[in-house]
Amino acid sequence: MADTPKIEALLGLQWGDEGKGKWIDVLAPDYDIVARFQGGANAGHTLSVNGHKIVLHQIPSAVLHPNIQLFIGDGAVVDIHALRKEIQSVTKYMGENALKGRLFISGGAHVINSV
Repeated sequence: MADTPKIEALLGLQWGDEGKGKWIDVLAPDYDIVARFQGGANAGHTLSVNGHKIVLHQIPSAVLHPNIQLFIGDGAVVDIHALRKEIQSVTKYMGENALKGRLFISGGAHVINSV
């Protein structure tokens, strides 16, 4: 019998600030894909690595694990200006091609223009 892919979800049942992003970052090395399936640019967390601060609102927190594919799913609200800032912050720290072939946005995600 072939190995069955492991699929797990980490859900918050409060109003946020529960540490979900930290847990995702801890658990991420055991997975190939990390997806964000709800929420918008008002949510988020801060990664502090080697004195460098990366603030994420939309990109999944597993971004610092270079072998993990990152998905923003149908239920997420994507603010294109906030996402651009996040991408710039990540590439400044990890290099210009850090997200190339790794960050995917569903065609069903809700895209907004906050400017």
